[in-house]
Amino acid sequence: QLAQSGGGLAQAGDSLRLSCAASGRTVSNYDMGWFRQAPGEERKFIAVISRIGGGTYYADSVKGRFTISRDNTKNTVYLQMNSLKPEDTAVYYCAADRSLGAIPTRIGSRYDYWGQGTQVTVSS
Repeated sequence: QLAQSGGGLAQAGDSLRLSCAASGRTVSNYDMGWFRQAPGEERKFIAVISRIGGGTYYADSVKGRFTISRDNTKNTVYLQMNSLKPEDTAVYYCAADRSLGAIPTRIGSRYDYWGQGTQVTVSS
């Protein structure tokens, strides 16, 4: 089970941090990703942290502003979001991929477990 927290309302330029706490699973054994879905749009990849070496990968739209990280002692993955923009408004989801691919996937359908989603709303 993946339990999300954080998010909420922010103004453009603000920062927010999302958390994704795993129970019954060890986050370091999975590639852990973040996705978002805006109204009327498809779910989109945001970031992923690899179970192998903790390598991180980002969508171009958030590169340099968002940071994904993992705290193995807390079994939690984070998404630090800085310099927020109105276009970042969406429901954000964390997800875990249990496959053993060498490179983390950006394809949402390949993830096995999902958090409940959390709303992030950024006003201009």
